[in-house]
Amino acid sequence: MSTSEAGQVTGTQDKDYNIIWFVEACLSNALRLEGYIADAERTGDSELADFFRRAQAESRKGAEQGKQLLAARLS
Repeated sequence: MSTSEAGQVTGTQDKDYNIIWFVEACLSNALRLEGYIADAERTGDSELADFFRRAQAESRKGAEQGKQLLAARLS
């Protein structure tokens, strides 16, 4: 990613775009992990399923924190 874009091209400043990207990445990861959890459960690997559930919870937490930060900065 270019470090010279400051909103002139996209209309969104880097710092705001970066928060938006982070939230999207966290939410995408949470969705992807749902499939990983299902795969682990299908094979009876509860340890792995629990590991992915913890990772999914952290992704959700990151998304929520990012949304709150973005809302505060845009208001």
